[in-house]
Amino acid sequence: MAVRLVYPPRCTLCGVAVDDAFGLCGACWRDTPFITGLVCDLCGAPLPGDAGVDTEHCDDCLVSARPWTRGRAALRYDANGRRLTLALKHGDRHDVAHPAGKWLARSAQPMLLPGMVIAPVPLHWTRLLTRRFNQSALLSHALARETGLTNVPDLLFRQRRTRSLKGLDRAARHATLDGAIRPNPRHADAMRGARVLLVDDVMTSGATFSAAAQACFAAGADDVCILALARAVRDA
Repeated sequence: MAVRLVYPPRCTLCGVAVDDAFGLCGACWRDTPFITGLVCDLCGAPLPGDAGVDTEHCDDCLVSARPWTRGRAALRYDANGRRLTLALKHGDRHDVAHPAGKWLARSAQPMLLPGMVIAPVPLHWTRLLTRRFNQSALLSHALARETGLTNVPDLLFRQRRTRSLKGLDRAARHATLDGAIRPNPRHADAMRGARVLLVDDVMTSGATFSAAAQACFAAGADDVCILALARAVRDA
């Protein structure tokens, strides 16, 4: 209580006082593109129509084979969704991970299973050295705290540093990441028969998630789902 008096909770985006620590004020909440309602069951992209019992897929997932079972995302990667993601990734705003864990847990609810293992998409060690942290690992840790599931931050590793995917088309993105992500031999026993939930900050083409999911299956995982803080989607 004393801490709250000295350091009152502030909106993660604009900094105004809020009731809950690490939350958003009413105005920022209204302007943040949370993904709700009907979504693609493979990537979490929002779809037109009302949510029902039938499984729906977006155009991207209808034309691109996905090596995972289900997927979700908490935000659209635009407006405040983009600002929050970039603040975490490039702005050293580690505090964003705290509320993001709650948003991710809500979005992931349909996929969560007892005993599921949470793992972040890995960074190459050279990028980790430069950036000092892996934003996906911050998110997976926050999600584990919210769900009570086990987080294994080094379940996977990048065996080579790849070029930036920015500006590359879908085929080039997948080619760039082919074989770049590998299972960590230290967790070989834990991986066999596991149900894995992979976490990343942004999903665009899905190339990074594909490489990570393939690494999990190569190590003997029974099932892989994916979860992104933000999903980049084309305007209709």
